[in-house]
Amino acid sequence: MNFKASQIAEFLKGKVEGDPEAVVTDVSKIEEGKKNTLTFLANPKYSKYIYETKASVVIVNDDFVPEKELKVTLIRVPDAYQALAMLLDVYERSIPQKTGIEQPCFIDESATLGKDIYVGAFAYIGQNVKLGDNVKIYPQSYIGDNVEIKDNSIIYAGAKIYRSCKIGQNCIIHSGAVVGSDGFGFAPDENGEYKKIAQVGNVILEDNVEIGSNTTIDRATMGSTVIHKGAKLDNLIQIGHNVEVGSRTVMAAQTGIAGSTKIGEECMMGGQVGIAGHLNIPDRVKFGAQSGVPNSVKKEGTVLLGAPAIDATNFAKSAIIFKKLPEIYRKLNEIEKTLNDITKQ
Repeated sequence: MNFKASQIAEFLKGKVEGDPEAVVTDVSKIEEGKKNTLTFLANPKYSKYIYETKASVVIVNDDFVPEKELKVTLIRVPDAYQALAMLLDVYERSIPQKTGIEQPCFIDESATLGKDIYVGAFAYIGQNVKLGDNVKIYPQSYIGDNVEIKDNSIIYAGAKIYRSCKIGQNCIIHSGAVVGSDGFGFAPDENGEYKKIAQVGNVILEDNVEIGSNTTIDRATMGSTVIHKGAKLDNLIQIGHNVEVGSRTVMAAQTGIAGSTKIGEECMMGGQVGIAGHLNIPDRVKFGAQSGVPNSVKKEGTVLLGAPAIDATNFAKSAIIFKKLPEIYRKLNEIEKTLNDITKQ
């Protein structure tokens, strides 16, 4: 990576303020900026660092107004975060891509392999697997029988995809993730012992889905567990059997969705959100971190917090009262004592 500020601005369709000949050879965080690196400022909380960073070039929003003199070259764009994402994507694609089949690995003779694929050492490719063009299977991954993985998808080291699951185009499954393990289905018999219910469905990931490290997505009891187009799941998430996650929905780490719940499109979930089974969550609902959701949500676009989750405004008001409970309790005791004294008199 070796670019001038003017070249970067031209690519981003931005405007340079400062030295257009400033050269960058790497990227850095604004608070840890070094000479000849590129950084960005999108969150106002980090504004103070732009006056002291050692970075040479900083991407900022068009509406950024400096409060004092700057020593860095600016590139102004409509959205600094999005602009940086574009640059990082270009940088990543410039890194040489792995191709070919490493040994030792196992690929069943019935598997269908697309062009320019990569299969890392100790990977296992089962019967009747279909791999599209430019698919990358990193070392020690397991691809079960009858799995289909479409073009340009990446399965990182140690990920496991059980039988008959379907992975769309441009998907990313990170290390340790498990797609298609059995749903949590058991029925007690006459002796009170739990008998396993066979899970005969599968998991479908539509195009442009990303699954974080050590996330697990259970196969359906019957039918399919479905993660729709463009959804993004963080690390350490549990998706139960027959769950449906809508397009462009995002979930932060340690979220858990119980079986047969339907999540709408463009929903957002903070860390450690827990959603009970057989619920319906409409489009564009947002849950704050550690929200517990025991009931379906009726209204689209609702923002909920707490356990059980309630309207965010009401939760904020309740939190204020909660902090005052010890004082309220003390005053109630005083009032009760006073009333008792009056009654005795």
